[in-house]
Amino acid sequence: MVEVRLRVNGVDELLDLPPQVSLLDALRDRLGLTGTKKGCDQGACGACTVLADGERINSCLALAVQYTGREITTIEGVDDPLQRAFVRNDGFQCGYCTSGQICSAIGMLAEHAEGAPSAVTEHLAGPGELTDAEIRERMSGNLCRCGAYNGIVQAIQEVAR
Repeated sequence: MVEVRLRVNGVDELLDLPPQVSLLDALRDRLGLTGTKKGCDQGACGACTVLADGERINSCLALAVQYTGREITTIEGVDDPLQRAFVRNDGFQCGYCTSGQICSAIGMLAEHAEGAPSAVTEHLAGPGELTDAEIRERMSGNLCRCGAYNGIVQAIQEVAR
C-alpha cells in the first residue's frame, strides 16, 4: 500500500492504495466521485478527463500515486459557464461523455488563452481566433457516441466569446 495525498475539489484527501490504482479508480471507487466516467479505460475516449493543477488529463491512464500533492478537479468541483452553455446549446444527449467534455473544454480554453499551439494553429505565435476547426481539433480526444459535436462546439464558442 502507498499513501496518496490529493487535494480533490478543494478537499484534502489521504488514501492508502495499491500503487497500481488509477486516478480514475481512486476518484470513483475510493472517494465516491462518480461524475468522472470510465469509458474505454485506455485513454482513447476522454470520458475520464479531469483537471490536474488546471491541466486536462485522462485519469484512466494516470496512477493515483503520480498525482500526490496535486490539485485534482472533477466535474463535481466545477462551477463554470460551460455547464450552462452545454445545456443551452444541446451539447449533450445521453450525458455519459459530458463531464469529460466539460473538464476538457475548461482545460482547452486555458491552453488556448496561454497561446499553446495546436495542429490547426501551430503557425501562430499567440492565441488566435478560436474557430470551429480549432475547437474540433483541440477537443478531438473527447468522443461523443451520440454525436452532439455541433452543440459542444457551439457551447465552447459561446463561452470563448
